[in-house]
Amino acid sequence: MRMKFSLATLIAIAASAQGAFAQGCALCYTTASAMGVSAQRSLDIGILALVAPALILFLSVIFLLYRRAVAATA
Repeated sequence: MRMKFSLATLIAIAASAQGAFAQGCALCYTTASAMGVSAQRSLDIGILALVAPALILFLSVIFLLYRRAVAATA
């Protein structure tokens, strides 16, 4: 029960963060839509280049924690 409450609280805090709704920024949207097709493609590639390393690190830590938990129970 305590875990469910903690998870619900964490989700509520994350959803209420102002940065979570930054993709709705009028200036960012206007600037990105005014760019040409090649510039928009470059922006997409740049976003992926920033997200990929963070995602790989996050998944690696989760995998290592999972392996450790499985080894501890065996």
